[in-house]
Amino acid sequence: MTPSPVRGRSSARTSARFRPALLAAGAATALLLTGCSGGAGATGAQGSPDTRLLTIPREDMGTFTRNFNPYSPKAAPMTREAVYEPLMIHNPADGKDTPWLATSWTRAADGRSVTFALREGVKWSDGVPFTAEDVVHTFALQKKLLGGFDYLTKVTADTPAKVTFHFSKPFSPALYEIGGHFVTPKHIWSKIADPAKDVNATPVGTGPYTRVAAFQAQSFELRKNPSYWQPAKQRIAGIRMLAFSGNDSANLAFTNGEVDWTQSFVPEIEKSFVAKDPEHNHYWFPTTGAMINWQLNTARAPFDDPALRKALSRAVDRAKIAKVAMNGYTEPADCTGLSNGYDAWRDAAVAASCDWTAYDPKAAASALDAAGYTLDGGKRTRKDGTQLTLDISVGSASSDWISVANIIKQNLAEVGVTATVKSPDWSAVVSSYEDGSFDSGIVWSGNGATPYEFYRGAMARTTVKPVGEKATENYHRFGDPKADALIDAFAAGDAATQKAKAAELQRLFAADAPVVPLFPGPEWGAYTDSRFTGWPSEENPYATLSNRSVTTVLVLTSLQPVTGK
Repeated sequence: MTPSPVRGRSSARTSARFRPALLAAGAATALLLTGCSGGAGATGAQGSPDTRLLTIPREDMGTFTRNFNPYSPKAAPMTREAVYEPLMIHNPADGKDTPWLATSWTRAADGRSVTFALREGVKWSDGVPFTAEDVVHTFALQKKLLGGFDYLTKVTADTPAKVTFHFSKPFSPALYEIGGHFVTPKHIWSKIADPAKDVNATPVGTGPYTRVAAFQAQSFELRKNPSYWQPAKQRIAGIRMLAFSGNDSANLAFTNGEVDWTQSFVPEIEKSFVAKDPEHNHYWFPTTGAMINWQLNTARAPFDDPALRKALSRAVDRAKIAKVAMNGYTEPADCTGLSNGYDAWRDAAVAASCDWTAYDPKAAASALDAAGYTLDGGKRTRKDGTQLTLDISVGSASSDWISVANIIKQNLAEVGVTATVKSPDWSAVVSSYEDGSFDSGIVWSGNGATPYEFYRGAMARTTVKPVGEKATENYHRFGDPKADALIDAFAAGDAATQKAKAAELQRLFAADAPVVPLFPGPEWGAYTDSRFTGWPSEENPYATLSNRSVTTVLVLTSLQPVTGK
């Protein structure tokens, strides 16, 4: 499933400042942030280690809604990270898989099923035992409400502690898609009249922090699950989430030491954050996140022309984008389309052949000429004689990506192409992506344990929706039958077959240019360890530093408060 623009990446920035935002947020939030509300204090700076709350800003949410429905796209932060848990956790930082609600799993020899042995002794936060029936009900409800899992024919509770997923075909990616999915309690959700709309205000989960202790529009708190199956790992008292309307205000709170952990884009982080307290302030931005692409709507002429897509790509200065727009936190992409999380899969020969991802304005101009997009009065014209113009859409909160779009706009002007950067709210941008009414946009790619998710989302005909019909991936609406065959063979094959098919997919991607890859997305993460220790790092990559991913629960169950403060 494609993440939302804020969930799967860093969202960013409005010009709002932190203190005025407090006044607008109301007296209650102001009291929390000045530590006058009693208890631990909002920022975690006050209170004893036993009562101190881990405080996390959300720069992409001006207000919170009390919605802890994990099936809802509008679920509150930490719903799928602290309240509900998966069967297993795949960590892209080190490639390891950690058993969680399941202790082990076995794939069938024919690849048509996978069986999970469930962890015994796990209880829901209301004290009811967790069983295989909960897993069966979760996936039935998921398919009913949100679809997906088309390969899944049935789920069976073989015993109370064993569940088997049956597939219509051999499908190796299923292990990660199923294993990483949250599980909800049957005894609760089977009684909800309308699961799609219910806000689940008082959630019952297996996660470490399930109890909603306070909820306001600009802040809420989650406290310990009294029935958690790992009580020794509930070393922090709870979590406090704070709402901000953009990165400027959220980053000011962070760099001032008023929150503990952020996943937002922080410009010049060495100067603005680390230098303030080098002993305690840290960050880690590995470039293993989703590939960030410039996606051209191939359902619209002339963007259905691969020669045009490649020519435009040659005009893009990725080095400048990485250095200026992204503050040097990433590097230019190559024509395999693969993020650095897939370095082990990358075909060196394909990567070495990447002329259309190399910045060369003269070559771009020549390629446009050769493809029939000629200059007329300094402006490029389409083959029908009309001027070649395009829009680049990106959400207004994402100033890093707006900078990316503006650099592309400047690059295109150098070769006679007029681009306009459009930056309404993300909701409007995503709506245009989903219904196919956009020209182009800065978009995250599919990302998973293997390159399967990326190439499926970029090139598979099965993911292509007609314009006007809602797409949740492959917004650019590109499909190649050769990609379908390779993707299917990858999913059904063993490790050697997958390696070979991945190399073929890279060659096909380089030939088709279905999207224009820009840079591998950094996995944003920064923190202060003045109040809590045990954070993941490059030296100890037990999880990513994301507070919005399946590995977040690994961090929540590893942190501990600093004593003596």
